[in-house]
Amino acid sequence: MQVVEANGARIPLLGLGTWDLRGRTCSRIVEQALRLGYRHIDTAEMYDNEREVGEGLRTSGVSRNEVFVVTKIWPSHFAPGELLRATKESLTKLRVGEVDLLLLHWPNPRIPLSETLGALCKVKEAGLARNIGVSNFTVALIEEATALSSEPLVCDQVELHPFIDQSKVRAACAAHGMAVVAYCPIARGSAKNSELLARIGERHGKSAAQVSLRFLVQQQVVVIPRTSKLERLSENAAIFDFQLGADEMAEIAALSQGDDRIVDYAFSGPPKWD
Repeated sequence: MQVVEANGARIPLLGLGTWDLRGRTCSRIVEQALRLGYRHIDTAEMYDNEREVGEGLRTSGVSRNEVFVVTKIWPSHFAPGELLRATKESLTKLRVGEVDLLLLHWPNPRIPLSETLGALCKVKEAGLARNIGVSNFTVALIEEATALSSEPLVCDQVELHPFIDQSKVRAACAAHGMAVVAYCPIARGSAKNSELLARIGERHGKSAAQVSLRFLVQQQVVVIPRTSKLERLSENAAIFDFQLGADEMAEIAALSQGDDRIVDYAFSGPPKWD
């Protein structure tokens, strides 16, 4: 599996998103993904499926040290004591001694970022997370977080697909050696409705969704597509055997005409998106 290196972390370029997966469906999808060669699994406290993700990891037969496991702490648990408690609870549910990456799920302006970052760094220092990072952080918050953190932040996980412009956030991440991890990389299935992506896919014998994913990984953006269908796992993974040309990359980039955002949750007032 190809990886992106960022501030000491080696993040597999392709991962499995598990938002909204529950019960046996979740554990079965995780198990099958790992058997197909996925080595990056993304979950979160808020997804309420960490137990099932852990079950899928164990039943897959894949060694724990081969899988990059990510979870995220919900903003209501950003106070130092709460963050430590929530992290330990996530590890208990996953039945792992540490996660490979622990993220702050959304900004929380109600709690000083200095306090939250201090607690996040202590979690890493305590050996509960190998790497730490953020999610849904704007450029201003990336700058503030990197200045406050005593440990390197390895990524910002954000909504990213061909229909949204995240160039400013991506530039800020690059300036600090951070990876960009894209959730909703096929725009929750909307990529299949793009005539351009479909046309480019026909040239390569690929689907529009595969072109959307390839567009991102070809730029070294990590993708974590979510699916509840076993057949889609193989399709989403078959993105490393073709190359988009420079003209095709430019055509796809032109699809982004601003902030065509799908997910816009705000824990305490909407962030000022870049």
